[in-house]
Amino acid sequence: MKETMTPPQTPKSHRFGATRFPVAAVAAAALLTLSAGGAAVSAAPVEQTPVPAAPPPQAGSSQRTQPVAPPPDPDSALAAAVKRGATMEEIARLRDPIARTPAEAIRALKAGNARFYGGVARRPEMSANERRAQILSQTPFAVVLGCADSRVPTEIVYDQGLGSLFVVRVAGNVVDPGSAGSVEYAVRHLKSHVVVVTGHEGCGAVSAAMLPAEEQNREPANVRYLLNRIRPAVAGLAPLRDRKAQMREAVIANVRLQVHRMKQNPVIAEAIKSGQIAVIGAFYEISSGAVDFLETDAELRLTPDELRRAANVEDRPTSAGAAAAEKEPHAGEHRH
Repeated sequence: MKETMTPPQTPKSHRFGATRFPVAAVAAAALLTLSAGGAAVSAAPVEQTPVPAAPPPQAGSSQRTQPVAPPPDPDSALAAAVKRGATMEEIARLRDPIARTPAEAIRALKAGNARFYGGVARRPEMSANERRAQILSQTPFAVVLGCADSRVPTEIVYDQGLGSLFVVRVAGNVVDPGSAGSVEYAVRHLKSHVVVVTGHEGCGAVSAAMLPAEEQNREPANVRYLLNRIRPAVAGLAPLRDRKAQMREAVIANVRLQVHRMKQNPVIAEAIKSGQIAVIGAFYEISSGAVDFLETDAELRLTPDELRRAANVEDRPTSAGAAAAEKEPHAGEHRH
């Protein structure tokens, strides 16, 4: 599956109905300065060495407000416990949950990505005791179904630390019995509050699913199975001259399809109905580092044709399923 890349581009704020967290809001919330080693410096007025002004941006480069990541609260009960050498059990009990509701979980992901693409990621680390305390339990506030692409490291993109995210990765971020079972476990037993299907710029699996049938048939059976899970999303796409725009639309169409499949899962549907979780989509732009979030029904709704094609796909790579897939038109056949 050939990976595609494009030159960096300033992210669009509302393209395809996707919403992005305002970086300026993160910057305004951070009032403390970080020392070179990452430790908190008192906010009281102190004499400091002047910092040289940043060089002017190069021509054609994008200018974004740079968010400042606030340091951990040094006066918190958790910090005090770590300093006095508390046990793992004590540390585990003192750790506050990052999010208690779906809305809080989504805000935490947006804020983390804003720090990442703004160049001030916290890269959350833990003390030795905090790391050891992880063995007692895990309480990830979000589940992310993402692509296996090496350029999309989920915890880094969302700037989250150990134990914060339950990550499932598979080429094309497809929903099938294996990936769905992992998400079911997190929702049922780990009490996460949001499931995010994250596609990305330059996805090789989506690109391969748009190729003619004879090219797809050269792939191994398991790869063809994955492409078959993506094809209903891209088979009916209108051709565009702009290759980058075509690929973005294809990736987001696949995100919508996989979100739809996730919501059809009985365990997930029950958790949505009870208010425990929300299921949303996201598009990660490799060239900028920014994530666009698709949250509303209007942003995630499938067309009747997309629903029909999705219903005809088998959950397992059987010969009957492969034959049915070959009857679908290929997006690649529409390109001029």
